[in-house]
Amino acid sequence: MHDLKRAMMSAASGMSAQSHRLRLIGENVANADTPGYHRKTVSFETQLDRVSRAAQVSPGPVRLDGTAPRQVFEPGHPLADQDGMLTLSNVDPLIELADAREAQRSYEANLNIFDQARRMAGSMLDLLRR
Repeated sequence: MHDLKRAMMSAASGMSAQSHRLRLIGENVANADTPGYHRKTVSFETQLDRVSRAAQVSPGPVRLDGTAPRQVFEPGHPLADQDGMLTLSNVDPLIELADAREAQRSYEANLNIFDQARRMAGSMLDLLRR
């Protein structure tokens, strides 16, 4: 039973981490047209829960992408510099879409693991009741 609980805890932490990643992706997409916005990324860290001994995933620190932002010549824009260059965001919608699909699939994989462990625990309890 403890192994099934550890599997569910690990899967739940993976779902939580991917949810955090999806929120950041949504924030990036929402600010894709904001001048000067830098894309946010997150990496994951593995931890071991001392009580349950379950491996867990947690989101690490949020970092700004170091990719250079796009610049366009718009001398009439109020945010343009003295040379007329406007600094746009460094968000690429195609990369965000690919990251969102990857996060969604990872979330679904963790959900399937959680559901399978839950069903196995339920079956084991049914067997013990007999």
